[in-house]
Amino acid sequence: MEALMDSHYIKVLPFLWKGLGYTFFITIIGLIFGFALGAITGIGRLSQNKLIYGIASFYVEVVRGTPLLAQILFIYFGLPEVLGITLDKVTASIIAIAINAGAYIAEIVRGAVDSIDRGQMEAGRSIGLTKAQTMRYIIWPQAFKRMIPPLGNQFVISLKDTSLFSVIAVGEMLFQARQYYSTNFSPFQALTMVCLMYLMITVPTALILRRVERRLDV
Repeated sequence: MEALMDSHYIKVLPFLWKGLGYTFFITIIGLIFGFALGAITGIGRLSQNKLIYGIASFYVEVVRGTPLLAQILFIYFGLPEVLGITLDKVTASIIAIAINAGAYIAEIVRGAVDSIDRGQMEAGRSIGLTKAQTMRYIIWPQAFKRMIPPLGNQFVISLKDTSLFSVIAVGEMLFQARQYYSTNFSPFQALTMVCLMYLMITVPTALILRRVERRLDV
């Protein structure tokens, strides 16, 4: 037991706990903005206005068609040069998660709303509701129920994607592990614990999502 407590498996944990805070903060804040962006874009993808549809589709295709790592580097190094601004690492990370996740959430929103029977819109209009009111009070609540499982999956994906932010020295878990084993020469132990930490989050989340999906019957 003493040997285990003195091992690198245990000694690296304080570093990983510190990184876990950054991981959760970036993921949660990024997904809040990402959901807002995705909801607007998803509705835009259903618009009959060609300009709105075109802008929304362009954003989705560009983001989904380029690697997240390239997006991170572009936001952190490219945009400041062009716009003449300075972004701190955490802010750049949140923007990257929001923009990247927003494109995928847009497709989740579009698919969920599009799956609702078109008669629901006609029923809402027939009782005097405007199109916006019908969407808000009739279509959206039903569609949101169907979004929950894929949104949970997107949370897991975005959580794992935060490991890419180590390239711009954000202090998330992978970066903290690299800092540790660069001075203690124990990459196997440190990276093993990183993987275990991610599994401790993602596996229970996946199980909860399956249970929610069964309960919602979607």
